[in-house]
Formats: sequence, C-alpha cells, structure tokens
Amino acid sequence: MTRPNILFIMSDDHAAHAISAYGSRINATPNLDRIAHEGMRFDNCFCTNSICAPSRATILTGMYNHENGVRTLADKLDGRLLNFPQLLRSSGYQTAMIGKWHLGHGWPNDPTGFDYWNVLPGQGEYFDPPMYEMGHEVQIPGYATDIITDLSLNWLEQRDPNRPFLLMCHHKAPHRPWRPDEKHQQLYEDVDIPVPETFDDDYHTRMAAEAARMRIDRDLTPEDLKAPVPEGLSPEAEKAWKYQRYIKDYLRCVASIDDNVGRILDYLDANGLTENTMVIYTSDQGFFLGDHGWFDKRFMYEESLRMPFLVRYPKEIAPGSRCSAMALNVDFAPTFLDLAGVAIPETFQGRSLRPLLQGTIPTDWQTAMYYRYWMHLDSIHRVWAHYGVRTERYKLIYYYGEALGSTGSEDRSTPKTWELFDLHDDPQELHNLYGDPTYQHIVTELKTQLSTLQTRVHDVSVDAVD
Repeated sequence: MTRPNILFIMSDDHAAHAISAYGSRINATPNLDRIAHEGMRFDNCFCTNSICAPSRATILTGMYNHENGVRTLADKLDGRLLNFPQLLRSSGYQTAMIGKWHLGHGWPNDPTGFDYWNVLPGQGEYFDPPMYEMGHEVQIPGYATDIITDLSLNWLEQRDPNRPFLLMCHHKAPHRPWRPDEKHQQLYEDVDIPVPETFDDDYHTRMAAEAARMRIDRDLTPEDLKAPVPEGLSPEAEKAWKYQRYIKDYLRCVASIDDNVGRILDYLDANGLTENTMVIYTSDQGFFLGDHGWFDKRFMYEESLRMPFLVRYPKEIAPGSRCSAMALNVDFAPTFLDLAGVAIPETFQGRSLRPLLQGTIPTDWQTAMYYRYWMHLDSIHRVWAHYGVRTERYKLIYYYGEALGSTGSEDRSTPKTWELFDLHDDPQELHNLYGDPTYQHIVTELKTQLSTLQTRVHDVSVDAVD
C-alpha cells in the first residue's frame, strides 16, 4: 500500500471558535472549512499544556512536558531526543520544517529529523522576517504567512515525486501583536464583532483567574492596540473599543492564514496529490477571544485548552465526519507514525488516533485527560502554576502555586486553591463548585482519577490542601 504524504499545517494561538467549521460567531474561514467538509472535525481535541513551546515539543516527541524537558517558554528542545520526523525520515520519507519553530536556535536546539528546514527565530516577525535556513540567517521581504506558504510550495515543487513526504508548514500568525497584511487591513472595518457571553466575567470564587494579567480592559499594550485610546470614554466603552481593536486584527491575521491554506490545497488538487495526502490543520493551543474578558491562553479553561483539529485523508476518512472522542496533542506523533507504517516507540506517551479517523472509537479509549501548566507567575501574565483532570463532564483544577524550579517562573508562592466545574450545566466555567457538599463524591472520584493519570504519565503530584 502506498504510504500517505503528510501535510501538517499549524498556526499559533488560533482558537477553534475563530473557525467557521466550528460554528464561529465572529468570522468565516472557507478554506479551513474545506478540510473539515472533505475530512473530519475533532470536537474534543485538547493540549496538555496551553503554551507555545511546550505544546510544540509534545507534538514532536509524543511525550508530556515533564518527560521532554520543555515545561515553559524559557525551555529549549534537545534535538537529540527522539521525535516523529526523525523516524519518518529514517523510514524513507522526505521531510521539511518551514515557519515557526520556537524551540531554540543553535545545536542541539535546531530542528532535527528534517532534510530541509527554514524557521523563524523565537516568535518571529510578521514583516520581512529574518529566518534560519539550515542554520544560516536569511531575511526574506514580505509578510510571514505568505512567505511560509511560498517556501512550502517551493519545497513541494522540488521534492522527489517518487517518495512520500512530511511537510510541516507552521505559521506565526495569529500570535500577538496581531499584525495583519495590507490585503486584510480593512477587513471588518465597518462591523462590530460581537463580544462573548463571558466578556464581563467578575472571576467570583476563582482567585487565580482574578489575579491573572491578560484582561482586555487593562492589560493590552499600545503595541497591541496600534492607536491611542480615544479620550472621554467610560470604562465600559473603553473596554469595548479595545476589544474591537484586538479582535479585528486577530481575525485579519486568521484571514491571511485561511487564504494561504487555500493556496496549498489548490496545489495538491492541481498536482494530483489530494487523494494520498493527509492534511492536518491545528494550532498549538486555544486562545481567549475576549472570553472571561481575556486575551492569551495558559489556563485549563476550555477556550485555552481546546485545539482545533481538522484532518483530511480521502483514503481513510469519510467526508464531513465529526469525532467527539477525546484527542490530545500527545497523540499526534503516534498517529503520523501509524499512518506511515512506522512502529511507535515505547517512549511515546500518546496513542494513535487512526481508529477515530476511520470512524471507530475503541472500547478502551481515553475519557479523561491530564493537564499541567508549569510557568508560575511569568513576568507578563502572572498565571499560577496548576494541574488538573478533565473528563467528559467534569473538570478539576488544582492551583499549587509554586515555581518548583521551572524556568521563567517567579519563585514565590501563591494561594493553593481548587476549582471544580460541571461542564454539562456550566460550559462557560463561571461557577466553581469545589466545596459544595453536593459534589463531594465527584471531587473524591476526580482526585482519584487525577492521581491515576499522573502515575500513568510519570508525573508527580504536589502536596495538596483541601
């Protein structure tokens, strides 16, 4: 059987609720929707640590962050660690990594497992970005999303057509500070983007949420807003004005991604590659789009935890299909290897999603997931370190509030506190039920599940308080 090509497109901070295939109220993404309409939409795909570098390391290595060593933004990935591109390449795949890397520069942190790589240093620039092409710095004029796509298409043109390929086309957008290109600069200019229902969340009973610094009304910078705040506005009007500035630029960056995904899909069609190419579109994590009055991510709350995950592979995936089973970013690497007929190493901690892609949910499939955010009190957002468990209905979060030696964290304790949410009755996670006697049996069950999951993934708990 012919092994599939793998085209893995990933953006940065693109929330699922800013994709129309997921029912977005605020924008349309017709080219991303093509992947969903011709393939499968995963409705419950989650990251295990909602922050850029750690999620990328998990995707590459198939391991949780305490195992691969990239727990925070300040950590770098050791390229000598086994990853799925290395395994695909050694099995005969031609491999390329183009765009955002964000896992360190210089040996041993450069990309490994690739025949060709050309990546942005750090977060990268939106315009005329410097890039490292096989270790040599180059500067390419233009807009980053277009450039990454151009380089990807150029590599596809020059590949060996007789061998399968892995192409990782990873965009910087729509990461902060949300700088759109000229083509989309006026998009949404004459409309008001609706605010989310939780826009005016008061964080009642959620201490860590109240302490975080990612509020639309208070924490956006002049660089984010790109214009002075008009004088004479009431606090409510100023918050609304800032939201419109933020969300429109964010969505303009998304529109450019959507256009460029369309270019690549058209290339596959024109070159007879569609049938035997597995196309994946995802983001490294979710993002708050004014939800809870916030921008950014980090928290275990749904908008941050949830990843878009759209997959098209005509040979195995029925068009227009949806999957509600739980998928994790730690599952991506085993899935790619499984599709390529490559043995999955024992060090990989995820599980292949291939049965789900084929429309079958195994009887022993995961119904609970483990999450851990390590970057305690970073210098900007000040989110407290926490871990937790999410089941199909409930979520239990423990803010243990200690740096524990993690890089980029402040070595200062914050209050230890628990949160419990019933996602069926309170999908917006506004009502912390921890301490409610009615839910004590649920708390006991979830704490047992949390401990079981930590043991399974080889992580250790922190001394907890009730």
